[in-house]
Amino acid sequence: MSSGPSRLMTVAADEKAPSYEQAREELTEVVRRLETGGLTLEQSIELWERGEKLAAVCEEWLQGARVKLAAAMARRSEPTSGADDAPF
Repeated sequence: MSSGPSRLMTVAADEKAPSYEQAREELTEVVRRLETGGLTLEQSIELWERGEKLAAVCEEWLQGARVKLAAAMARRSEPTSGADDAPF
């Protein structure tokens, strides 16, 4: 996946959408910081909102992967024309 779904660009107009791995890593850090505590209410709210955006990014990437996987599986299950069942 070299580029994510176009809806990822809605995460923030002024920032490039992160890769799945980047979003997951940052989301893990957000959760850790929220669980640690010691933040002001405003900081906690900002972190929570960032976490929600990152979770949406991860979900978009995963949905795109599901679509690609389903398409690949559908192609694989289509009958081949005149060939035996060998994949190559």
